[in-house]
Amino acid sequence: MADSQDKIAEKIRGGRTSLGIEFGSTRIKAVLIDDECNTIATGDYGWQSHLVGGLWSYDADKIWRGLQSVYADIADRVEADYGLKLAHIGQIGFSAMMHGYLAFDADGELLVPFRTWQNTNTGEAHEKLSKLFQYNIPERWSIAHLYQAVLDDEPHIGSVRYFTTLAGYVHWKLTGRKVLGIGDASGMFPIDPDTKTYEQGFIERFDALPEVAVQPWRLEDLLPEPLVAGTAAGTLTPEGAALLDPSGVLQPGVVLAPPEGDAGTGMVATNSVRRRTGNVSAGTSIFATVVLEHKLSTLRPEVDLVTTPAGDLAGMSHANNFTADLNAWINLFREFAKLRGCSVDDAELYGELFRSAVSERADPDAGGMLAYPFRTGEFLAGLAEGRPLVVREPEARFNLANFMRAQLFGAFSPVTIGMDVMTHDEGVRIDSLVGHGGIFATPVVAQRILAAAFNTPIRIMTTASEGGAWGMAVLADYLRHADMPLADYLDGMVFAHAQSVTETPRPTDAAGFREFFARFTQALPIERTAAECMPIGGGQSD
Repeated sequence: MADSQDKIAEKIRGGRTSLGIEFGSTRIKAVLIDDECNTIATGDYGWQSHLVGGLWSYDADKIWRGLQSVYADIADRVEADYGLKLAHIGQIGFSAMMHGYLAFDADGELLVPFRTWQNTNTGEAHEKLSKLFQYNIPERWSIAHLYQAVLDDEPHIGSVRYFTTLAGYVHWKLTGRKVLGIGDASGMFPIDPDTKTYEQGFIERFDALPEVAVQPWRLEDLLPEPLVAGTAAGTLTPEGAALLDPSGVLQPGVVLAPPEGDAGTGMVATNSVRRRTGNVSAGTSIFATVVLEHKLSTLRPEVDLVTTPAGDLAGMSHANNFTADLNAWINLFREFAKLRGCSVDDAELYGELFRSAVSERADPDAGGMLAYPFRTGEFLAGLAEGRPLVVREPEARFNLANFMRAQLFGAFSPVTIGMDVMTHDEGVRIDSLVGHGGIFATPVVAQRILAAAFNTPIRIMTTASEGGAWGMAVLADYLRHADMPLADYLDGMVFAHAQSVTETPRPTDAAGFREFFARFTQALPIERTAAECMPIGGGQSD
């Protein structure tokens, strides 16, 4: 043990380390790794969005407070475990939730509060730009936010001289460089996977719009420069070092990786950057991403097009709703257990209920039951609002096993809509899909259900639990190995000895899910009727 401690301490002294910091929607996390991508220390800071003028935002001061807090966690852990002050780091990288809108004037001042990906006030911009480009521009994309501000003639729009994402903002303030990892950039504006830069023809069409042409700027001058993984994206300035570490211990001059989005770091953390590979990130929301071999044949509103950190095109099916309603039902069972005087921990409770869904008591199609997980609206299902529902036929086999199977089938159904468009309508081929997220903590069950839903083998990797901050640290380490393709680096140097468990689709499960899914989509009008007939109190959604 002492030898291992000494070895790691020597790496820290020699700067053979990489730091990744990711700004997620509910927490900011930092991970320091060594030059073999082993985790040395972690830091964590909780935060949440709130409404500002009717739009979801985060306090700007909490960006820096959270950044300094997680860095201090790392530095304190290094000192406690290895007796060293963290003065030198080999490489650093920042990542964050994608999309949104941070707009600045010529003096670098923020013009309006940070508008996050959660905002859906950009519906008009989404529709007009998707039609103009014949390319899906989701409501949460940065260009949709910019254009909506133009359409609404917002007072600040004429003063915009730069706009970026949260990761790009943090990177800019610490290095002085207005750049962005190409994966994150692809959530601002469409990327041409051949040139590894923005779609020039789309920029020209945008600038030619009458309401844009009268602005005192051109789009190309406002966007950050996209950079592929492995490109040095600047160095930590003295001001940046003081902002990251107010104690003054950390020295400037550290090389930084291109700042990335959470989709890209998820791809890296699951070794899913090679063509025909993909990952499914499952939490409060869920998205499935597959690296494509070619562009889609036509506009597909159900599929977001982004890129890997290396600049390869990837298709994403993104559903706003996943585990919120499922967790509510689990809590109901927990409450009943307490009434009976039982204390059940989460692992046991989720495990027992999940396993019932794949037991012999469960029918392949959930016995005629339906569960709709829509706590909020869902673009994939054409729902402006959601109402969680459980529906059953009069003669349905209403037992706990089928109830839980319907809950799990229902949770995976929205994301399946977009995945079906890719695999069935576009002929996208998939060699490997990796699942990651808390729902996979119970062995086999959710993995088996997802394999049935997508009719594709699903792998769960031990490293997937490390998350996006670890993935960003790996991208920072990749700066030292950029002479090889990113996919080869991950295969050969990061995941060569990674352990995983694969669940292959079982024919009865796959057939049962398809029966359930057909009923699920056919009965979607029930959801719309519920929203119409059951308004949320005060007309406001929670």
